[in-house]
Amino acid sequence: MKEEVAGAGRPASLRNLAFLSERLGRATVAFNALLALIIINFVLQPLTEPDFGWHLRAGLDFLKQGGRVPAVDPYSHTMPDWPWVEHAWLTDMLVASAYSAGGALAVMLLFGVLTAAAWLLAVGKKQPLSVRLSACALSLWVALPFLGARTQTVTWLGLALLMALVRRLEAGDPALLWGVPPLFLLWGNLHGGFTAGLFYLLLVVGLCWAVTLVLPKRVQGPVLPAETQWRLLLATGAGAALTLVNPYGIGLHKEIAESLSDRFMLDVLREWHPVSPESLAGRMFLVYLAGLACAMLAWYRRIEPVQWGVWAVFLLLACRHLRNIPLFLIVSLPLLADLLGEGLVRFTRHRVVSAVSGAQWLRAATLALGIFLLYLGPDHLIRVWRFGVAPAVAFRDTTYPIEAVEWVNAHRERLGARMVHDYQYGGFLLWWLPGEKVFIDGRMPAWRIGERWVFKDYVDILESDPPRVEVLDKYRIDWSLVKRASALARVLALDSAWHKEYEDEKVVIYARTTKALAIP
Repeated sequence: MKEEVAGAGRPASLRNLAFLSERLGRATVAFNALLALIIINFVLQPLTEPDFGWHLRAGLDFLKQGGRVPAVDPYSHTMPDWPWVEHAWLTDMLVASAYSAGGALAVMLLFGVLTAAAWLLAVGKKQPLSVRLSACALSLWVALPFLGARTQTVTWLGLALLMALVRRLEAGDPALLWGVPPLFLLWGNLHGGFTAGLFYLLLVVGLCWAVTLVLPKRVQGPVLPAETQWRLLLATGAGAALTLVNPYGIGLHKEIAESLSDRFMLDVLREWHPVSPESLAGRMFLVYLAGLACAMLAWYRRIEPVQWGVWAVFLLLACRHLRNIPLFLIVSLPLLADLLGEGLVRFTRHRVVSAVSGAQWLRAATLALGIFLLYLGPDHLIRVWRFGVAPAVAFRDTTYPIEAVEWVNAHRERLGARMVHDYQYGGFLLWWLPGEKVFIDGRMPAWRIGERWVFKDYVDILESDPPRVEVLDKYRIDWSLVKRASALARVLALDSAWHKEYEDEKVVIYARTTKALAIP
């Protein structure tokens, strides 16, 4: 009787799940432990993110300079006069601090903890732990193509914090509103994705206002009171103002706006492409959406116009750009947990299913998870460990040219001052060839000064067939480090002005036979 009174205000399905969890008691521990191992397996990723290298190099240099950020780009020979704005400068310093303290392993653990925290915070506490962990594991499986040492992880965690804040506001507790401005003060220096957080809060306020204005009260669903809406709007405005407190001032916001409006970059870079079944990330996301839609049609019976609006808007953003898929996965995570919980309740009510005890079903589910972990095997975690303790060795099993880098370090005098290389190698080279100036890296797609549009020039020389070899003269290139099968490698092999210095299964290095041309 006491249990019924305590749970009287909860939906029947949640009361049933809570009762089932209490009955099974310790039997759920092994099940939850295996789910936790799966989540750990997903969030710990090797350091193969193309941009990680330049973030690390920048962070190490920022630490060495006492936190001072450079006025112009110190890392490329193509755009040394560009007023570089690093919107993740503080995250770079945190990454560098972790790397200095514990090497690559500490960095992987840092990003793993941030990713796990984002998902576990976003899922909320409405459902039992087993359901929440199951939802996180499933969502992280879909997010796998995006996980790793990415500074976007900070924004995922920031968005999860704001979701938790809105849940508290819906429960009638506005105490945490005071934390919004300092959160954005910190976020504005950690990552440029603070704009997603501002957008989320404004979207919630706008939808709450529209729902109360347009819809009858009986179909409004959970809506923030008018007074709370105004207080949240004021807190959001204060947070937006505090994002100006950064080393670049309003220049940070201008840089973000210019990058997001660069049409050439959006058309060329894959992560900015729309969702498509042609990519693994697109296929996994489409399968996730199909499953979510089927579960909603079968089990979803609530009226929540504000939540519907949030899901719809973030779904459109995710479909427009692959990069935004993790944001939708985070905002839809509570929905996924609710659907899994409702599905479990309906499953246990079935006459055939109820003939078997809950403990037996749990043992079967635990066995299935164990088989899945055996299928995953230890290879992934072993690989992560190798990247943590011996990254130079681990990189030999990737497409990154660690062997060529080692050759360059031993024979640097045989090469000139200015190199050209594949776009994905830029950050890696800044990590492994400290002091070397690169042609391009992940910071530079939108950089343009006069006729120096380095990303377009890169596409012309390394992504086009035939390549525009005059670009090499434009930037006074002395040597090239490119993939063996690239069009540029084939052209340089036939050009008497160039000779081969090095070749392996991944890349080939050509150097100029004649002195590099001066810029006219």
